[in-house]
This record gives sequence, C-alpha cells and structure tokens, in this order.
Amino acid sequence: MRKTFLFTVIAFGMLSFMKDAKQKDNTLSEEEKKEDWILLFDGSTMNGWRSFKNRESDGWDVKNGELYCKEDGVKKRADLITNNKYENYELLIDWKIAPKKNSGIIYMVTEENSASFESGPEYQLIDDIGYPAKLSDKQLSGANYDMHAPTAKVAKPAGEFNQTKIVINKGHVEHWLNGTKVVDYQLWTPEWEQLKANSKWKDVKPYGMSKTGHIALQDHGGGVAFKNIKLKPL
Repeated sequence: MRKTFLFTVIAFGMLSFMKDAKQKDNTLSEEEKKEDWILLFDGSTMNGWRSFKNRESDGWDVKNGELYCKEDGVKKRADLITNNKYENYELLIDWKIAPKKNSGIIYMVTEENSASFESGPEYQLIDDIGYPAKLSDKQLSGANYDMHAPTAKVAKPAGEFNQTKIVINKGHVEHWLNGTKVVDYQLWTPEWEQLKANSKWKDVKPYGMSKTGHIALQDHGGGVAFKNIKLKPL
C-alpha cells in the first residue's frame, strides 16, 4: 500500500513538473535561441508586420496572445506581411480557422502585383468540412493552392489549433501539417512550369518566381487566428 501511495505521489509530481515546464506561447526556448530561431510574433503587438503595399486596414488585431483577422465590423481589408524578406528558412506557425472560413499563408511574396497571392505560393488554410463551396483536393488545408494537393487530410476541425511547418531551401519546398508532410515540390523545374501553366497562375508572371520575399497572412474575410510564429534561417 505504501509503495502504491509513493508511486502515485511521484507520478503526480512528474505530471505537475511537465505541465509547468510546457513552453509558453509566443516565446523561444533556450534550445531555439541557440539554433537562431526568430520570433515573428510577440503575442501582444503587431511589431514586425504591416499591411500589403501599406494599404489601409482595420481587419487585424491582437487578443489573448493571438494575431487574428476579424470577421465583422471591418471597413478596409488587407493581407498582413512581414516587414522583412526571407529566402531559405523553416517556418513554424499555429493557426485556427472559424467555421466556413478560408485563409492562407503566402510565402516568397513581392509587391509587384495587386495581391500577395499573385507573387507567392499559398499554403491553404480552410474549414475542409464546413466550407460552403465545393472544394477540389488542391484547395484543402495544407495544399499549395491550385498547384499541389495535400497527400493526407490531417487538419483539425474548425476552431481548433493546427501546427504548420513550411520549409524552403534553394527552391525545394515542403508543407507540413500537424506533424505530417503533405506537400513536397521543387520550384522552377519543367514539372513545376507545367503545373503553373495548367493553373490559375498561368498568366501571372511574378507567381513563384522570386527567390526571396515577405511572408503574408491572408485576409479572406477574416475568421482566422495565428500564434507561435517563428522562423529559422537555413
């Protein structure tokens, strides 16, 4: 009986320690700091971000440690982009989507055209189950929008946080969703050129062509929230 009691006390203590040791949102661990990770969102401000083309926008706010795009009461919408440009990196970001909503993480973004998605590939974020329109596989969460369908459907239901990882290294791109690699492709190859020619981007010359660019969070009518946004240069 005494052994059982002692084991219970030890087990409870270990669980309490693990809970206390859990990393806080929007912070870097000591290991991440040593690996040169960069925190792109501090959990309380939009420092380091601005609107695409510096357009007027009242659609973004920070609340409860989340960077979110408002659904209602918005007069002027614009995508949010990083102040800085990046080339080769690993990006981690947690996100949740409201029911029936749609958004995206767009990378390699330039400001040549009228929209961020006309320059950079888009990692799709969407309510796969509840979205009111019919979706093709290339429009599901984790897809490289209209170019590569995800190889697995691992998105969590609307309202729950997902973890995304995007890796870009010398033209090689990986999309990860909740620990599963769902897209893997190489930019600027004949195969990629053919996919582009058969997509909505066929007449959009800047699409996917820049080797460096901003990271954009899409305002597609709001209903999306982000946290734990961090990047490691490669």
